[in-house]
Amino acid sequence: MTASSEPLHVLVLAGGISHERDVSVRGGARLAEAIRHAGAQATVLEPNATLFDAITSAAPDVIWPVLHGASGEDGALRDVLELTGIPYVGSDPEAARLAWDKSTAKTLARRAGVATPDAAVFPRETFSELDATSVLGALAERLGLPLVLKPVKGGSAQGVSIITELDALPRALVDAYSYSDGLVVERHIEGTEVAVTIVDTGDGPQALPIVEISPVRGRYTYEARYTAGETDFYVPARLADDMAASVAQAAVTVHQTLGMREFSRIDFIVDAEGVPWFIDANVMPGVTETSLAPLAIHGTGRDEGEVYLDIARAAIARG
Repeated sequence: MTASSEPLHVLVLAGGISHERDVSVRGGARLAEAIRHAGAQATVLEPNATLFDAITSAAPDVIWPVLHGASGEDGALRDVLELTGIPYVGSDPEAARLAWDKSTAKTLARRAGVATPDAAVFPRETFSELDATSVLGALAERLGLPLVLKPVKGGSAQGVSIITELDALPRALVDAYSYSDGLVVERHIEGTEVAVTIVDTGDGPQALPIVEISPVRGRYTYEARYTAGETDFYVPARLADDMAASVAQAAVTVHQTLGMREFSRIDFIVDAEGVPWFIDANVMPGVTETSLAPLAIHGTGRDEGEVYLDIARAAIARG
């Protein structure tokens, strides 16, 4: 907190133009309310052409970007925030770029000893020059069905398909490429889907209680993520103690390997043998009423707003 008697001022950036705009708006409003309830000042600002001047005019103690999708998580926004000289919550531009690219994040996680499903990456231009059906058919023979097709850059399960037969590939390609110019084709892992929120308030990254995700119908789609009642959550996850410890350690390893900072979320699928398979790293976890990070915070028994203020203060102390 600043040395003056004035309450901490957190500038929340929310909105943007990505496919996840609505999630950002809802999360930003909810974050600001939690911060105010905890006794600090919070202002919500939507990025536009005057963003830089608006930030410097507001002169907050710290910035909290709650922008999802490319506009908030690909590193570019953080490059702008670096120029303001004002502390901000979360990963720096380099870490954001590493985490945002699923292929890069998977490669780095594997090098750090964390299991991640075998996969191949195909830029859009590859399939404009090659027989996509034949290529993917050969990949299916090598990896086996089902296959997961997902945008190489993106979030909230948008553009993700699970393919159990090759006839479904053309539509899956269209869905994935509508969100990104690159495609990850990944071996499907059967198991329990879990999310680990990581918080670092100055004493090193700590894993919060693991959240287990159990969609009521089918898989954890965009709609299942952000529609109340569409998914059951268990906090802590229904994992044996040794298994939970393994998942938490893997999450901290990924967080550190990618260079992430005060707040992140690392997603896994835990198979029948208890192996946590790294799926995705989230630069800025969602904070809506159905998001996973708030559920993890509630699992600690602490007030959500107080945790957010601790995170904000850690960002200020880091400078």
